[in-house]
Order: sequence, then C-alpha cells, then structure tokens
Amino acid sequence: MTQAQAIPASTGTATLISMTDTHDAKPGSLHAFILDQLEEEQAQDVVSIPLEGKSSIADFMIVASGRSTRQVASIASKLAERLKARGEAPPRVEGLPAADWVLIDAGDVVVHLFRPEVRSFYNLERMWGFGEEGTQATAASGKFY
Repeated sequence: MTQAQAIPASTGTATLISMTDTHDAKPGSLHAFILDQLEEEQAQDVVSIPLEGKSSIADFMIVASGRSTRQVASIASKLAERLKARGEAPPRVEGLPAADWVLIDAGDVVVHLFRPEVRSFYNLERMWGFGEEGTQATAASGKFY
C-alpha cells in the first residue's frame, strides 16, 4: 500500500485496498468485479471509498491511476466493455477522449481514473476524507459538504 495504512471500513472513513487485497469487497458484487478488473489492467494506487449512508450518488467510489493517458483510456474502455459483457447496465463514461481524468458511472460504483499528476491536483481522496490528517474527522462523522 503506497499512501497509508488501511483504515477499517467500520470507522466510516475511506478504505485503502491494495491490488492484491479485495477482502473488503463482497465476492460476486459489482464492487469486487470492478476491483478485480482494475487489478487485471494494472491500475495503480487503487482507493475504494464507501459512500453507503453518506451519499446517494453511489455505494462506493473507486479512485485509481494509470501511468499515462493511453493506459487510463485503455483501462476505462476495457472496464466499460466488461461491465456490459457482465450484463450490467451500460456505464456512463466521461472524459475518455483526453483521458487525463475518466469517470465511469456504473450505478452503485463510481470509478475515477486519473493520470498521476491530475490525480494529485484534484485530490479526491482528501475531499472525501482520506489522505490528509485533518479531513479524516469529517469523513468519520459522516458529514460531507
């Protein structure tokens, strides 16, 4: 794990899931399927943030990086194809032409794929209470502004 130690999901804060550790995802779930696909496509620095009970947009938000725009675009395209092949509703994909930041809305799981420089600029993990020490209290309280 490259950013920090994992924080238990029961604390209400984000959970860092290493590429080989998807035990927090329920087997067979959409969440687990997406994490497996990201691992298969060698996405880097994967962070899964549980949103259930905190936001109505999704149950999980996954943030991951690709090494280049080409890899980000490839990961996004393959993930969208595999979600359709699995029988899920066609995901909404935004940002694919530039591939600096691609958002994939798969319903209960929203995936943000970034180039590393763009990811550090927007710092979504911090916004949702992961990464900076001062923001974890906000995430633990379940209040997001």
